[in-house]
Amino acid sequence: MPDVPKYDETSDPREHITTYTTSVKGNDLAPQEIESILLKTFGETLTRGALTWYSLLPEHSIDSFEMLANSFIKVHAGATKVQSRKVNIFRIAQGKFELLREFVTRFQKERMLLSAVPDEWAVEAFTKSLNPRSSDASRKLKESMLEFQATTWADVHNRYKSKIRIKDDHVGFPSLAKGREKNKEISKDYFDMDRRSLRDRFLPYERTEGRSRGFR
Repeated sequence: MPDVPKYDETSDPREHITTYTTSVKGNDLAPQEIESILLKTFGETLTRGALTWYSLLPEHSIDSFEMLANSFIKVHAGATKVQSRKVNIFRIAQGKFELLREFVTRFQKERMLLSAVPDEWAVEAFTKSLNPRSSDASRKLKESMLEFQATTWADVHNRYKSKIRIKDDHVGFPSLAKGREKNKEISKDYFDMDRRSLRDRFLPYERTEGRSRGFR
């Protein structure tokens, strides 16, 4: 049997047929033997769902390898399209410095551009694409998703909004956080200075000794 990669429904079925026939014809076979070998050994190049399909073919339903190849391509061309759609949704990933709320918005937009993405794909892809290093909020949401698995996209979005309550990710942006703390200290200093100034400006009146109507 030629060394042909097994087909598992994730590649182009036409390419598999071409590779298989080329490998068989490359052996030292008589022309009348080629058709028989193509038919008898094709099942050995299949695995998983493709092998299940082959094993369920009705007996005496295939008269030639051409008929078998056409049937194989027709059945598995659709499976290839489904697989490519799944690959596309799993390509979406959260950037290193992307805020969680920004990523959720972008994920929803890109998901809508893909045709007919099932909820289970969206949930799995979103969970895997969360980057726990981007912010504390992303880390907490990913931990929640892994601990209590969501089943629908609505569940994911509700958990993002109500359970996590994003506070605009400071982790990953220490300079901004320090800047805010510094501004708070400056504001406090100004407040104390104003309070002292007001206190000095409005001291209580004191009667001056030796004068009946003098005030200091």
